[in-house]
Amino acid sequence: MSDASLHASESGTGEAGFGDYFALLKPRVMSLVVFTAFVGLLAAPVPVHPVVGFAAILFIAVGGGASGALNMWWDADIDRVMKRTQSRPIPAGKVSEGEAFGFGITLAVMSVIMLALAANLMAAAILAFTIFFYVVIYSMWLKRWTPQNIVIGGAAGAFPPMIGWAVATGGISVESVLMFALIFMWTPPHFWALALFMKSDYENAGVPMLTVTHGRKSTRKHILVYTLLLVPVALAVGVTSIGGPIYMAVAVLLNLAFLKGAWDIWRRDEEAAQSDQYRTEKRVFALSLLYLFGHFLAILAEAMLGRFGLGGW
Repeated sequence: MSDASLHASESGTGEAGFGDYFALLKPRVMSLVVFTAFVGLLAAPVPVHPVVGFAAILFIAVGGGASGALNMWWDADIDRVMKRTQSRPIPAGKVSEGEAFGFGITLAVMSVIMLALAANLMAAAILAFTIFFYVVIYSMWLKRWTPQNIVIGGAAGAFPPMIGWAVATGGISVESVLMFALIFMWTPPHFWALALFMKSDYENAGVPMLTVTHGRKSTRKHILVYTLLLVPVALAVGVTSIGGPIYMAVAVLLNLAFLKGAWDIWRRDEEAAQSDQYRTEKRVFALSLLYLFGHFLAILAEAMLGRFGLGGW
């Protein structure tokens, strides 16, 4: 990076537009937050007024975006090194680190206060803790300190369905905890599959991802182990009030496919992986996205059918 571009990335001398500030919110991550929170809200046994529900999901989305902006503020130095993040607003010189911090903090405070007013204190408290966990516990501490960063830090992305459930019920239940556990256990194999073919990026940035500290062979074993641990959690959701025959059928198919993918990754050696440019690892990473979306879509389907007395067991 040239001195001029580095200066621009630090001071934000570029002309920032709406798209640049929107990019700070990590819209792809935010979409997962919104979807899982929405499912958690609709799967809850207590109906929510549409206006309250819309406002709650909006503020949860804003809170998720605030976490993304604060993460980009803190990780600006890493983002300048990693190829897949160099085009983000701060490294690209569109937004300064100070502007990103102020933007993120403002949205974080606003989202928590507004969710408390629109829904209840429990939902707002979980949202506040989620933002704190992602920014402080994961981004500032775990990410740069331990190869278990994504294992523990994955909790941040697992809270949204609990927030949605709390919006409707004002509390926590076995069902909301299991939805949390489903995302929590899914996160490590999902990100490690990505890390297998993005190892050099993390290595260059000095991030102690498992592939960097323990190598790809160990990472492959970890993916298989965590996938095996994930399966019973996914199936357990099916025997609760938010499960049913549709969910269980989807869960069985997706878990068999994901297990097959984890097994294929475990059996691979580096020579084979490099020769086909990590095709299997990329396939399993894509499958992992379908895996999570499919489970929560099935929960949503059971909830919708339940409104007509057709869902569940």
